[in-house]
Amino acid sequence: MSSSHESLKKDILSLSSAGSAELAANSDARRIFMEFKQLLNDGAVRAAEKTDGVWVVNSWVKQGILIGMRLGRLIEATVAPDGNLGDFSFIDKDTWPLKTITLEHNVRIVPGGSSVRDGAYLAPSVVMMPPAYVNVGAYVDAGTMIDSHALVGSCAQVGRNVHLSAGVQVGGVLEPVGAMPVIIEDDVMVGGNCGIYEGTIVQDRAVIGTGVILNGSTPVYDLVNGTIHRKSAEGPLVIPAGAVVVAGSRKIRGEFAAEHGLSLYTPVIVKYRDERTDSATALEQALR
Repeated sequence: MSSSHESLKKDILSLSSAGSAELAANSDARRIFMEFKQLLNDGAVRAAEKTDGVWVVNSWVKQGILIGMRLGRLIEATVAPDGNLGDFSFIDKDTWPLKTITLEHNVRIVPGGSSVRDGAYLAPSVVMMPPAYVNVGAYVDAGTMIDSHALVGSCAQVGRNVHLSAGVQVGGVLEPVGAMPVIIEDDVMVGGNCGIYEGTIVQDRAVIGTGVILNGSTPVYDLVNGTIHRKSAEGPLVIPAGAVVVAGSRKIRGEFAAEHGLSLYTPVIVKYRDERTDSATALEQALR
């Protein structure tokens, strides 16, 4: 972290510990917040970062986002895609309007109801198909496609060349500030109508099949290695690199369950990526 970021971090932590009246009376609070938000918009600070191969939560970044919520006042606004007055209306805190995206950002946002909240970062060559939404604190890296009806929740970290298919929900994790946000690493394919929640980490090149739900309470059975992946007190659920995960089921124990043939949903790793998987999940470059 640069020395300027260290200074900003100290300011954010100081503001975070202030009471409501003290925060409102601090004449520097909005200036500090706006400096922080610009870094968020530029992707220069992130809610979580990979350090020495391990994802680490930057709690102070989440605290900075929450300061914006505390400082903001509810307003009714109308904006156009260029940030000027227009026909799109919303009611939200004045500290967190829509993000202004220009041609210089080299991001494609196809017409049809998509929006990006201020404080989110979209790298050059990101594509958003309508309608889709990216929330505050999210980081979406280069070459990623966010397909129709997809959500990238608050503070979610999405890597390079990821495909979030139609209807995908990437959960937001803003509070508690120390909680790991959802992480989707590079070259991951997420099939339609999937849900990834509660700080789950999906490692490089994994394939999440259509309709799979990943969260902290559902174990993932690895048929290849004969292991079970689950969230623990030490860390979140982690989907291994290259894993191909599909929706499955497991029997419920007990006489009543056996009598009625009941089973529970569970994700299952059926294989790890190979050339056949790569060809089936290749991104369509013509769409970009």
